[in-house]
Amino acid sequence: MAKRFDIKAFARSLPRFEEKRVVDTYMERLDTQGVSRRDFLALASAGAAVGAACAAYGLPTAAVASPNGKVAYLAWSASTEYNQLVSKGAEAVAKEYGFNYAFLDGQIDSNRQLNQFEQLTTQDAQGGFFNILDGSALKRVATLASDSNVYFGAIWDSLAWYTPFDAGQYYTLYAVPEERAAHRGVTEVLLQKVTDKFGGGDIVALTGTPGNWCEIARNAGRDSAFAKYPKTRLVDQLPGKWLREESLKATEDLLTRNKNIVGIVTQNDDEAQGAIAAVRQAGLVPGEDIFIVGADGTSLGARAIARGQQLATSGNSPVFTGAFMAARIYDVSHGFKPKAPERMLYWNSTIVTPDNVDGYIARYVDNGAVEPFDYRRLSRVLHPDDWDPQADLFPIDILQHWQGYPKPEGYEPPAAYTASHASGEWAAVTKDYADHYKIKFDGPSPNSKA
Repeated sequence: MAKRFDIKAFARSLPRFEEKRVVDTYMERLDTQGVSRRDFLALASAGAAVGAACAAYGLPTAAVASPNGKVAYLAWSASTEYNQLVSKGAEAVAKEYGFNYAFLDGQIDSNRQLNQFEQLTTQDAQGGFFNILDGSALKRVATLASDSNVYFGAIWDSLAWYTPFDAGQYYTLYAVPEERAAHRGVTEVLLQKVTDKFGGGDIVALTGTPGNWCEIARNAGRDSAFAKYPKTRLVDQLPGKWLREESLKATEDLLTRNKNIVGIVTQNDDEAQGAIAAVRQAGLVPGEDIFIVGADGTSLGARAIARGQQLATSGNSPVFTGAFMAARIYDVSHGFKPKAPERMLYWNSTIVTPDNVDGYIARYVDNGAVEPFDYRRLSRVLHPDDWDPQADLFPIDILQHWQGYPKPEGYEPPAAYTASHASGEWAAVTKDYADHYKIKFDGPSPNSKA
């Protein structure tokens, strides 16, 4: 006999979410960094209602999505300008597509990031994407995602040789700029400059977090640039750990240990800001006595180039990163099925120098209310025929991507990856993205007036 549902008893069983102290109790017990009280109430009330109803009928616990779903960006730290700009892109897509969005601060703690994603899976979100502190945590994320049918993606760090194919369909995308070429490019700008002005000289470097994929790739690109400039030499390096304060201290140490520095290669624009401050504190002039290059194309980096304090950066546009990842989460949660080569993607950066920084600033920095991308055309669901990646995207070669990491014994590429090469799908996807790439990454905004 079917169990009768007592609506009055059900109503009495619900938490009294109209009382502030009840909400605060739940928010204190949960790691709700980046979640508003209104957002919490909407999700918690719906979840409690359905949970109670299912229990009344003797059914398994169910979950209810918020009306338009939710996507979150889980950053390893919200303190860097890079992550703030990534969030800006994701939030713009959320606003344009009509879903909820949260920016979650991992506070340099991978366990916190795992907890945040686990909470996300209880909120019936469309998914989330990571700039994760520890790539090895992605295996646990993949399990949580598969158990809850929540999609996720990752940028930058990852567990070496671990791919979306190993994790299952809910790991929809791993995407990064092609960093070896990008950091070789900015380093070559530096080495050419010091060769022209000083006849060569000693170069030092700030690295990132040891063992991180981005650090290894950028270091490899940096080192390869020196072959063309034999009168320059890399004499010392220290970790800046992607942070301005750490980089200021590291640069102070490098300046003390090395007396004839003419150039500093940093791992990102936050590190470059720290290096600029240290050079100035030492009584030297950045851009005159010592030349500095960075990466990521942040607002601070671009403005420093315009002021003559920084020589170059690799403009991968953090805003694009957030927008593209959020659009993918939306698409796969609305029926889009990416082909195998589309699940791991590179894009090429723009090398930003004094020669082209004004155009970069006009589109990506001081753009007022003019958004730098046509966000709707990033979506394969919203624009199935005239979608546009708006960046030079192409599939990642797994066997090349993890150079510098020991290959696991007996390693074989994922079957789907191998089959995509054999069938011609890899080449077809590469061509498809190139053919749809109409709005150029290094051109004006598609939203600007002619």
